Amino acid sequence: MKNLLAVIIIFSNIAVSAQQGKSRIITNFDANWKFAPGDFPNASKNEFSDANWRMLDVPHDWSIELENDKDAPGGGSIGFFPTGTGWYRKTFDVLKYNPDKKYSIEFDGIYMNSEVWINGTYLGKRPYGYSSFSYDLTGLLKSKGNLVAVRVDNSKQPNSRWYTGSGIYRHVRLVETDKLHFKKWRVFYYTKSIENEKAAIHLEAKVANENNQAIQDVTIRQSILDQEGNELAFGLTQVTVNAKSSFKAEHEIEIASPLLWSVESPNLYTLKSAILVDGKETDCVFTNLGIRTIAYDIDKGFLLNGQQVKMKGVNLHHDGGPVGAAVPERVWERRLEILKEGGCNAIRTAHNPMAPEFYDLCDKLGFLVMDEAFDEWMHGKREYSYKLYFKDWYEQDLKAMVYRDRNHPSVVMWSVGNEVPDQSSKGGPEIARKLINICKEADPTRLVTAGNDRIVADDNPATEEYLAEFEDEIVGYNYPDRWHERRELNYHQDKQKHPDRRVVATESGGMGGIRGSYYMGDNPDKIQAGYTHGRIIDVEQRWKFTLLYDYVIGDFMWTGIDYYGESWRWPSRGASSGYLDNCGFPKDGYYFFKSIWTEKPTLHLLPHWNLSAGQAGLKGREGQVVPVLCFTNCDTVELFLNGKSYGEKYLEFPRKGNTESWNKPEDGKVYTTTGDLHLSWDVVYEPGELVAKGKKDGKEYIYRRVTAGEPFQIRLSADRDQIKANPSDVAHITVEVLDKDGNIVPTADNLIEFEVEGAEIIGVENGNMRDLSSPKAKERKAFNGLCLAIVQAKKPGKITVKAVSEGLKSTVVNIDAK
Repeated sequence: MKNLLAVIIIFSNIAVSAQQGKSRIITNFDANWKFAPGDFPNASKNEFSDANWRMLDVPHDWSIELENDKDAPGGGSIGFFPTGTGWYRKTFDVLKYNPDKKYSIEFDGIYMNSEVWINGTYLGKRPYGYSSFSYDLTGLLKSKGNLVAVRVDNSKQPNSRWYTGSGIYRHVRLVETDKLHFKKWRVFYYTKSIENEKAAIHLEAKVANENNQAIQDVTIRQSILDQEGNELAFGLTQVTVNAKSSFKAEHEIEIASPLLWSVESPNLYTLKSAILVDGKETDCVFTNLGIRTIAYDIDKGFLLNGQQVKMKGVNLHHDGGPVGAAVPERVWERRLEILKEGGCNAIRTAHNPMAPEFYDLCDKLGFLVMDEAFDEWMHGKREYSYKLYFKDWYEQDLKAMVYRDRNHPSVVMWSVGNEVPDQSSKGGPEIARKLINICKEADPTRLVTAGNDRIVADDNPATEEYLAEFEDEIVGYNYPDRWHERRELNYHQDKQKHPDRRVVATESGGMGGIRGSYYMGDNPDKIQAGYTHGRIIDVEQRWKFTLLYDYVIGDFMWTGIDYYGESWRWPSRGASSGYLDNCGFPKDGYYFFKSIWTEKPTLHLLPHWNLSAGQAGLKGREGQVVPVLCFTNCDTVELFLNGKSYGEKYLEFPRKGNTESWNKPEDGKVYTTTGDLHLSWDVVYEPGELVAKGKKDGKEYIYRRVTAGEPFQIRLSADRDQIKANPSDVAHITVEVLDKDGNIVPTADNLIEFEVEGAEIIGVENGNMRDLSSPKAKERKAFNGLCLAIVQAKKPGKITVKAVSEGLKSTVVNIDAK
């Protein structure tokens, strides 16, 4: 092969289109699959009859459609959802079929043990349910009457510690290219430096020639386009490519006055990579491009574009609540928007790669992502889990994640494991070394970590040899404040022993709980509130340390959102550890983090003020002392009950010192009344109105809690009044049960029935993990005053959603589908 002839850097103002080129034909392959639960030995054959099978579109998760079962083989680990085996078949034609072209089918994820056939020919098997993968169909297709068959085996249980879903639960595509084409996931870029208002960008692309003859005059052209499609710069490589061979083109280009990608301003460009033969395009790939630099300093922590950024993170599982594992993009977009509004800027994908579109959303919205591959290595946690496949598949599966996701500016570190028992085993260091090397070979720009829960442990701790493998990378601590005196010191002792160690809390305790529920104790005559101690203090103390010590990269709390699975007793089907419930409704903890993670004025009181009716069968709480907590970043807050003041209290973190002289405090100094990150009052309970008046920067803010009356009416609201008639888009319909004065009734549990025209309901939820009603029904009980319906439009037109409940005034919300 004739190697590199020239690399040309050209700056121009030529206007070009940033749309998909015609040389690479990508066909959405989601529609019109036949599905049947069970096993059918001959279903891979074209002559097999699927006339009685159900027609559906993927992404599809059959587990979420089934009733929770106390005796489900996966048990509480997967939320008591049934699993099993299922088959998918799709018959299709290939318009303008060309035997000289290359064809492939791409799956973004199938859970699990998938096997695929095309026209009766076996293509292969993929055990891991979270990997994206593809099969070559070249030479196996015909113009009409093709059949692709997929067998999914999720029958061996338990195989996970959380809800997985079952089926082809992510997108599928059919791809047609020339036989001279870019190899899958082999277009790559990164920002080398940003200096003197110029960004130096490294570009590379691996090209394969699957033809039987050499091709001369091949040009690889990579260009960067702005948001309007204007070409800013490009690089050229001219080569002759031998038959049945591949090569890598590399370019170095500069962008003047670049708009940088950051958490606050996630600016994106487009990288257009094209192959031309005699001036004619044979392949073209478009890649979102974010210009940014990242670094991990042993003293300053994480640096984004040279500026220190503290990772204020959450762990997220992959299910989308009532839609299960088959999550429309808009469901994730709404969830991420709510997290972002609350100050969250970082996400750990616990404990597996997410769908590709998840990272696109993180790029767009400005999140930092710790992209994680595995929950297990050689030693497992469940009988039929990934430990059975790790030895034979870890290299393919890890490469699939890193090569697929390395172009996302949001992805800032790789994680190769979570709480793996191998951290304490003799073979652990060797496995860690192999995994780290795979990441570094595919991507030289990011560091690697793993979530380790046994760095300090009284029994079977992580070995020093294992941790040494991460000393040049990032040592991830799960629950860094769990043991002995480290409850207060966190990483301090390790920093003294390992001064060059980079540290991050890959997982730590959050401020979850059940939304709107407050434990008042079992004594009917005295309140013993459960929300004033324990978890809240632990979280506050850890975050003080995290925010004050620069070398701590950040903290990823468990979890951002409630999820199905990890339920240890029937009839609960999920974990309530999130600070959002699985509807996306904020809990009290959301406002705590918003108060310390943002400068946005925040003022929030708990508990609710409907204590007259009692809780857990107890009598009302009139005359008893109720602890009232306030999550706020206001400087001062005064609390009133029915107009009576309970006093003004003061909060400041971090505290301001003196300026100019020892006895002259800085401007805006607050003389605090507490060392906590919240305020509290003891209030004698009586029904009525609880009011907090906060002051911040000379402005007053007010928050009210009132004792609501009996449920009287329903209020409906949609997250948007216009959606696309597209499976990726949905509308979230929030139901609030109100009294006659328009106050939310925080104890309401009325059954809400939905009547929808112009769309269909694809999920209903209320955030109560003990409510085993079907998330695919058209009704749902409110839980603590709220519930949610998710609707999806198949065609353009008007959508009308009506909510009715016996004895309540109903209401309607209208949405347009375009």
